Amino acid sequence: MEHLERCARLLRGTLVRAAVRRYLPWALAFSMLAGSVLKELSPLPESYLSNKRNVLNVYFVKLAWAWTFCLLLPFIALTNYHLTGRAGLVLRRLSTLLVGTAIWYVCTAIFSNIEDYTGSCYQSPTLEGVRKEHQSKQQCHGEGGFWHGFDISGHSFLLTFCALMIVEEMAVLHELKMDRSHCLHTAITTLVVALGFLTFIWVWMFLCTAVYFHNLSQKVFGTLFGLLGWYGTYGFWYLKSFSPGLPPQSSSLNLKQDSYKK
Repeated sequence: MEHLERCARLLRGTLVRAAVRRYLPWALAFSMLAGSVLKELSPLPESYLSNKRNVLNVYFVKLAWAWTFCLLLPFIALTNYHLTGRAGLVLRRLSTLLVGTAIWYVCTAIFSNIEDYTGSCYQSPTLEGVRKEHQSKQQCHGEGGFWHGFDISGHSFLLTFCALMIVEEMAVLHELKMDRSHCLHTAITTLVVALGFLTFIWVWMFLCTAVYFHNLSQKVFGTLFGLLGWYGTYGFWYLKSFSPGLPPQSSSLNLKQDSYKK
């Protein structure tokens, strides 16, 4: 337990800072552009992480929203209830996960439709021989063809959105003061460590996507959707009274407004 608490303190000191919430979006955008330029001008040699079947991609990134949802659900519920003692407010704050789910669903549907609308079916991965008889991605794949369209990076979108959402929700730890003997101490400490490591995985795999996969325009659009999903909620809508609201903290609205003005 001592090692867990030490790790939680380290992660709190790293991820809960206001500077992290302020500059992480810019850092993600810059690293996406830098990684994309590196990919085009001086591609890195293939590695384990450039293989789409690597463990982090298959068991984490492919399920990024599920991981984020399942860990934020108890974290938001426990921390918000401990601070406010109001079940209604906790339910209101948990609705952020429903909003996040809607953003994830709508954006991925948009990406899929764009790829379908702009794509064509080819006989080989080298895009030779258009098979005009197949007018949809599903039909093309079903007949052994290779579909190629404008494939907006779902990884860039989702990893950006999930990382920023976790960092925003962990801001509640500024206000959380809990004795080690408290019944919720172990649970919240464990969740802090899990969410911290999950955030680092999301950022690391975002960097891997930048240097190994997709072209620049596909990653720009993916990252832009992720940033808009984050800013449209935490930077705009959640500042309003008719919203799920921000994590409870002292003068949270004023602090939040100031941070986005800077």
